[in-house]
Amino acid sequence: MSRKLDLRTGRAVWTAYRAAAIPATPLTRDVKADVAIVGMGISAAMMADSLTDAGLSVVLIDRRGPLLGSTAATTALVQFEIDQPLTTLTKKIGKDRAERAWRRSRLAVANLAARVKELGIECRMIERPSLYLAGNVLAPQALREEGLQRNRAGLRSAYLTAGELKDRFGLDRKGALLSHGNHALDPRRLAGGLLLAAIDRGARLYAPTEATGFESHRDGVTISTRDGPSISAGAAVLATGYELADFVPKDHHSVISTYAIATRPQPRAIWPEAALIWEASDPYLYLRATHDGRVICGGEDEEFTDEERRDSLLSDKTTRITEKLGRLLPGIDTTPEFAWAGAFGTTPSGLPLIGPVPGKRGFHAVMGYGGNGITFSRIAAEVVTASLTGGADRDADLFALDRA
Repeated sequence: MSRKLDLRTGRAVWTAYRAAAIPATPLTRDVKADVAIVGMGISAAMMADSLTDAGLSVVLIDRRGPLLGSTAATTALVQFEIDQPLTTLTKKIGKDRAERAWRRSRLAVANLAARVKELGIECRMIERPSLYLAGNVLAPQALREEGLQRNRAGLRSAYLTAGELKDRFGLDRKGALLSHGNHALDPRRLAGGLLLAAIDRGARLYAPTEATGFESHRDGVTISTRDGPSISAGAAVLATGYELADFVPKDHHSVISTYAIATRPQPRAIWPEAALIWEASDPYLYLRATHDGRVICGGEDEEFTDEERRDSLLSDKTTRITEKLGRLLPGIDTTPEFAWAGAFGTTPSGLPLIGPVPGKRGFHAVMGYGGNGITFSRIAAEVVTASLTGGADRDADLFALDRA
């Protein structure tokens, strides 16, 4: 059984843009496949694309339907910079492992961009620079040290003084790190394109179909459903976002509520280079521009308690984010046309949990994505595909569910 959550509330900006219709039908009979995927969001889409590209037969089920969970709530800043600064992560897990995690994150962003181009997915993916602003977590001197450690690890970043930041980007902050190779995109279009590519290779989508039982046996796994039919497979991947199956360890995973707004289109007011912007602060603000000049801004994260409390805070959080955005960018119209709340998973290290579920043979889980959900979803697809095709991923130990 899995915990059921209302994963978002309000109206996310991506509903204003068209995404491809993804065909899915109810499950009316027992089916078999090499791999069963539970979920039909961005993580499941990347997994289905990767596994079918490797020649495996895939079945996906979801209790809602394609793209109806957390995917629409993401702000889709696709960055290689992990939520935990490299200097901080080094103190938590060691220099070698921290640098490996950051390098793998950068590789994942590059691999995703190449895959989108290869498949010809029209998801408005565009490369953007990223600005990491000095704040209450990393003041200017600490931010300089962060930049030095990144550069020593081969992760190029340039420190901008307050004057340089003001002259180039028009932002009034004490300093920032500038990096390149990140992207902005439309997450629903990306997920839809990946699912359609998987369908073209034979993937079968069944929804609405709710998984109610997960069994391991000598020949693989069986997933039973509320309406009766079952799925038999050699292995299963739980890509259920933040609705975790009961047997998945949750000791190092927690759910956070986050809030976001989007303004009207105002392309002439967008800051130079439409850089992705986020703060070295807690709580931090993060923002980007859409292809048509809307400003998407999020933050005000807090521990998730229940949907009712999260939703009751939406109005107040919207006001706070709007005020912060106005102070940072006084030249834009900050009036929200969209405001929404969503959930995301996090871990103490900021790294996701990817791989075999301890004590549950044949089942793999992907969870704990923090602010790098799309980037980590790409890593998950690579790690799990290697495992299920008889290979080995050199970085799998960084993300294993039992790594603690």
